[in-house]
Amino acid sequence: MKVSELIELLEGFDAEAEIHFTYGYNDYWRTQVAPAVRDVFEGEVEYSEYHRTDKLLEAYEGPEDDDDDRVVRKVVVIQ
Repeated sequence: MKVSELIELLEGFDAEAEIHFTYGYNDYWRTQVAPAVRDVFEGEVEYSEYHRTDKLLEAYEGPEDDDDDRVVRKVVVIQ
């Protein structure tokens, strides 16, 4: 999803409504938890074979590392 698409989707909601995000808690009951959004920032991600999804990179893991095969992308992160 792109920022422009998110903005378009949010236009139909009450501007004073709280925003939460959801994810699976990985417990026995398959609970979906929904914490409130705390922050929005620009970050860098790369695909992780181990996790089979993108992972957020720490500052020291950025594209200046020696591995030329890495594909690091700048994204907007909702936390």
